[in-house]
Amino acid sequence: MFLISKLISLVFFALLLPTAFAQDWNQWRGPNRDGQVQGFVAPKIWPAQLQPKWKVNVGIGHSSPVIAGKRIYLHTRQDEREVVSCLDLETGKVIWQDGYAVSYTMNPAATGHGKGPKSTPIVSNGKLYTLGITGVLSSYETASGKLRWRKDFGKRFKENAPDFGTAMSPMIDRGLLIAHVGGQDSGGLIAFDAETGAEKWAWTGDGPGYASPIVVDLVGKRQIITQSQKHIVSIWADNGYPLWKIPFDTAYVQNIVTPIVWKDLLIFSGIGKGVFAIRPAWRNNTWATDKVWHNEEVSMYMNSPLISGDLLFGMSHKQKGQFFCLDLNTGKTLWAGDGRQGENAAMVLAGNIMFSLTNDADLLISAASSKGPSLLKRYHVADSPTWAHPVIAGNRILIKDEKTLAFLALP
Repeated sequence: MFLISKLISLVFFALLLPTAFAQDWNQWRGPNRDGQVQGFVAPKIWPAQLQPKWKVNVGIGHSSPVIAGKRIYLHTRQDEREVVSCLDLETGKVIWQDGYAVSYTMNPAATGHGKGPKSTPIVSNGKLYTLGITGVLSSYETASGKLRWRKDFGKRFKENAPDFGTAMSPMIDRGLLIAHVGGQDSGGLIAFDAETGAEKWAWTGDGPGYASPIVVDLVGKRQIITQSQKHIVSIWADNGYPLWKIPFDTAYVQNIVTPIVWKDLLIFSGIGKGVFAIRPAWRNNTWATDKVWHNEEVSMYMNSPLISGDLLFGMSHKQKGQFFCLDLNTGKTLWAGDGRQGENAAMVLAGNIMFSLTNDADLLISAASSKGPSLLKRYHVADSPTWAHPVIAGNRILIKDEKTLAFLALP
């Protein structure tokens, strides 16, 4: 009887292993596009160093890796080709790979960021979708790497990418793949049938920014919210009809920050614009966007924020990179840390633990606290810049630097 009980326990534990080891992180900022990691258990003592499991050359680009099952999917550039790769999570070995020629000339102001890609892929229903630096949109079978369909918008819009290259990451909502394509002063937020690539609706009221959209249910409407080239916009997810928009211009046309939702508030930021909360409303047969609070003490440039309870965490571009915490009820600054932390931090939240990866390849482990910065550990995780988000899979962390992908382990 004891042996049977022991065997049952072992089988049950084995069944749990895949879930515990490899939570799906299938798109930009995770399953809900909010940077929230599920199922992570923090070590009682953070080790002096992270243990390397494997490291492979994959090509350049800021596109973040995504995980589905025990596979990693990644979009990079190798020479003059954009390459889509499927890697084994355990070993880093290539399972399949596809590439296509992409010629791209960088804006002189962005040469330090390389020739892309910058958009993070998305995996859904056994399909992988990628968006290249010049706006090439592709769909693959995840199992085999077979190309299902591909679209290039160079003939539809006068520019095929914004000035600094395509950076928005596509999303999927109820069977529709949604991407903001085109370029400066000419583009469209377009919904495609995710299976066939057939266009279902398009909003062409503004060119794309560099922000990635989210979808929320507010005021009785399912709304796609994003920063376009010159606006903050809400598009009805059912049909592409514009619901409301707010003029929004940032220096050098750099609308970048992904919006985030808290209760019935939408939180936005941009370089030199502070952080502010909007409550959409329908009054007198028209849309209103009521500003609930506006904090000008901190302001985000490329960083997209995190929410823990009623706290907002992010990195301000002020003071040459400064982590902060705001009260979401009032917008009040609860704390702002020391400056000179970097140009950007790609941040995810696992329970009460924040992982903040700076562009200088420092991974900061902090407690999400309203009392002040609570740094638990700092790891230097790469020898070249890191702009992609870290991906947490069980007790392991995926780090994409300028040219390589590494899998590092906690005890």
